[in-house]
Amino acid sequence: MLLSLEIRDMLLIDRLELAFRPGLNVLTGETGAGKSILLDCLGFVLGWRGRADLVRQGASQGEVTAVFDLPPGHPARSLLDEAGFPVSDELIIRRVNAGDGRKTGWINDRRASGEVLRTLSELLVELHGQHDDRGLLNPRGHRLLLDAFAGVDLGPTRAAWAARREARAALERAEAALAAAKGEEEFLRHAVAELDKLAPQPGEEAELDTRRRAMQGAERIREDVARALQALGSEGAEGAMLDAVRWLDGAAERAEGRLEAPAAALQRALIELGEAVSGVEAALEAMDFDPRDLEATEERLFALRALARKHDVLADDLAGLADALRARLSRIDAGEGDLARLREAVAAADAAYDAAAAALSQQRALAAERLDAAMAAELAPLKMERAVFETRLSGAEPGPEGRDAVAFTVATNPGAPAGPLDRIASGGELSRFLLALKVCLARGNDALVLIFDEIDRGVGGATADAVGRRLARLAEGAQVLVVTHSPQVAALGGHHFRVAKSVEGGMTTSNVAALTASQRIEEIARMLSGEEVTPAAKEAARALLQG
Repeated sequence: MLLSLEIRDMLLIDRLELAFRPGLNVLTGETGAGKSILLDCLGFVLGWRGRADLVRQGASQGEVTAVFDLPPGHPARSLLDEAGFPVSDELIIRRVNAGDGRKTGWINDRRASGEVLRTLSELLVELHGQHDDRGLLNPRGHRLLLDAFAGVDLGPTRAAWAARREARAALERAEAALAAAKGEEEFLRHAVAELDKLAPQPGEEAELDTRRRAMQGAERIREDVARALQALGSEGAEGAMLDAVRWLDGAAERAEGRLEAPAAALQRALIELGEAVSGVEAALEAMDFDPRDLEATEERLFALRALARKHDVLADDLAGLADALRARLSRIDAGEGDLARLREAVAAADAAYDAAAAALSQQRALAAERLDAAMAAELAPLKMERAVFETRLSGAEPGPEGRDAVAFTVATNPGAPAGPLDRIASGGELSRFLLALKVCLARGNDALVLIFDEIDRGVGGATADAVGRRLARLAEGAQVLVVTHSPQVAALGGHHFRVAKSVEGGMTTSNVAALTASQRIEEIARMLSGEEVTPAAKEAARALLQG
């Protein structure tokens, strides 16, 4: 609810403070008194794009402050919190217009851009008038309005759409992956066959390299080791030592014991020599290899290294590479089966979405019939019983909110072609259409302040009374501000403000004052009779106020 509006040095207003109340607030005054200035100022503080020359002549800057009441659960609270502004039960919006055109805004004493103000204003105020191009006249919002009227739950359709989109995306990803995989299928099959034929094992390269080095080393020293064995054996040192032992044994009896120690030492030497011969024989046996083994070892080692270079991996990683390539081949082989399952999932998701969208379309069709009937009932008292309002549903591109396009159309006379509201209806007719539509769509939501700018223009008498009563009905569940020239509408207001223009010292200013009961009689009488307020006009004004 709009609690107050404070204006300083804006257009024709010097200083003005207005306090608004719940229910129907009416603003009246003579033509040119400045009623539209109040809306210009309210639009300015809310960030709406409007006229640029707002600062009062002679002033350095203009300023407007609007105070709103935000009850618990008001949607503006979430927006303020997300935007980082302090949230409380009272929302204070202030905006300054400098003389050079610069505009600066604040929300609860924190700087705010015009874009933030405009976004916030959509949750605070709804303006209706003959030039309304945002709300009821915007075809893009008609489906949303019909859904609100029908009270539909868009959750199932949105969930079905999300599931459908995900199923289709999964199928597209699988198809793209399979197509890419098939592009390298020939390479994969050749590579896997090549790897499987070689069958590399982790650690095999190091083992082969060690064996190769060992065989290469043995080949170089084996001849020397064999010569050493020959020198140590029976035809070499061992044979000579055995001959020496025999010679010493034959001479020992005649040597009177002098050869016993050398003979013993020689025996010990023979034992050591025998161990050396055995070791050399064992070494020589270990060095004994088939040259074909060296050739085979080198061939496999070189094959492993060549394949590793080909695939740009380490030789020890060849076995893992073979497994990975084999898995990619398996995915190709299983790909068609996966695609079949994904296509079935897409078909099921399509069917679920079609069912949800069809149910939603049926709800909208029934709601459209109810809305058309409600509009017919509302238009008759507004002297538009010959007009036909129709909610048209047509096919649209499928989306998360179904596949329906909704448009509100009117035909002002029987047999006349129907068309969009703003193209078919005249100014006065359009105002009444908008009012009737708003009455039908209203659901007691007090989150928005409803503003009607001369929506009763061009009507009078019983029609004006019908307009006023519908505005009063709207005000039962919301705060309504009406700028009006109709005494019938003004009389139904719960709170009455008069806008008047005065000239002092050559300076023209507009002032707004809340009217007492007696002042309301005077004002409504003026509206009835014109410049000269007659007793009859006052009596008629009393009758309107009492009726």
